[in-house]
Amino acid sequence: MRQRADETETGLRRDLSSRQVGMIAVGGAIGTGLFLGSGLAISIAGPAVLLAYVVAALAALALAYALAEMMVVHPEAGGFGAIAHRYLGGMAGFVQRWIYWAAQVVNIGSEVVAAGIYFRFWYPEVPLWLPVVAFSVIMLVVNAAAVRYFGEFEYWFAMIKVVTIVVFILLGAVYIVFGLPGEPATGVGALTAHGGFLPNGIGAVWLALTVVTFSYLGTEAVSVTASESRDPTRDVPRAARGMVLRLALFYVLGMLVIVSILPWNSASGGDELTQSPFVRLFEIAGVPAAAGVMNFVILTAALSAMNTNLYVTARMTYSLARDGYAPRWFAGLSSQGTPRRALLLSAVGLALAAAVSAFAPSSAFPVLLGIALFGALLTWLIIFASQLAFRRKRAAAGLPSSPVRLPGAPLTTVLAMLFVLAVLLTTPFTAQFGMAWKAGLPFVASLLLAYWLIRRRESRRTTEQRVDV
Repeated sequence: MRQRADETETGLRRDLSSRQVGMIAVGGAIGTGLFLGSGLAISIAGPAVLLAYVVAALAALALAYALAEMMVVHPEAGGFGAIAHRYLGGMAGFVQRWIYWAAQVVNIGSEVVAAGIYFRFWYPEVPLWLPVVAFSVIMLVVNAAAVRYFGEFEYWFAMIKVVTIVVFILLGAVYIVFGLPGEPATGVGALTAHGGFLPNGIGAVWLALTVVTFSYLGTEAVSVTASESRDPTRDVPRAARGMVLRLALFYVLGMLVIVSILPWNSASGGDELTQSPFVRLFEIAGVPAAAGVMNFVILTAALSAMNTNLYVTARMTYSLARDGYAPRWFAGLSSQGTPRRALLLSAVGLALAAAVSAFAPSSAFPVLLGIALFGALLTWLIIFASQLAFRRKRAAAGLPSSPVRLPGAPLTTVLAMLFVLAVLLTTPFTAQFGMAWKAGLPFVASLLLAYWLIRRRESRRTTEQRVDV
């Protein structure tokens, strides 16, 4: 049977345009980690959190280029998980996709809890679980539609936060240098006025990297769009390169505006995660209406990141099912080419978020944050290892280099791996992410056991078939 022109060999439709792929990358990389999680990072490191954002950005950019280098050659369903399977073996591909699925499912939970927190900015009397459930249903419906509708929805959701952050940075710069109506110029005195640029020492900057690195998780989401992009050879590298400007502009400059204007101990909001420092900036400036608008934008940002992560986890589950590492039932597609059955499995994260927000609303966000971090950082390590194997094996086979290459690799790759490993080893020493290892290590061990059992069952089945012959 002849394949449709708009379908891939996996049955997925190539319906994502170049502009949609680019905005999906933004949707995955810019969400709660920047808008709400930044308060945690500032409370740990003070104004020196800027250094942490710059260092983590370099690692994230290395990851984006490493992924683009591989996905241009192999635009497969499952993204980097399928690449790990191809170059590092079945065990790596199995662990990579399942650990990332688990990390992103929990991340989806943290995003929807954050969205509930933002909603309560207007209606504080509403119990947190109610908006969590409502937003969960809406995002599941969006993801169940044809991929082109998902792409369009995500494009405009991501566009809202892109435009708003640019305006925020420009207004912040004007406020710092010239002042606003009724408000004198602030200058950058807040960078050093409250205990200095390093109020908690250089060690605190390193500890803040655990929170800051979480802000950049989602950079890898663009690779999963390759199997549904109309032109992955053009679109994926373009989206990865565009991430360079976006990360530098949104994260680094956004944080610079906040810590230059607000006292760092005020911007952090204390120990209670009830508001974003972006909203606090407008409140302190005496513009409550603007704070409400900003809160709406941040709400859409959280929903945008959640929307993208649902898309990614559904494709990961679909890829696992096709390779025999998840029940075959999850490999089913709707008439529109959408893996709706795989999407149902990803809804587990939303159920988890609803349960946690109902029973522990004051700690829901940091708990979910810590659980997701271990799996996400391990995913980054495997991506970098895949890229090293990708280059080595293609060179040994005499195959041409990828048209997109990570500058400075393999040295760049190794340095980025060492950084991610160091951040991962630091998580037990932070209050926010101390439980990451407690949840992460047993889960990885269970994945290894599951893979061994699957392979053993397949080996027995093969042996029985040979005996029958």
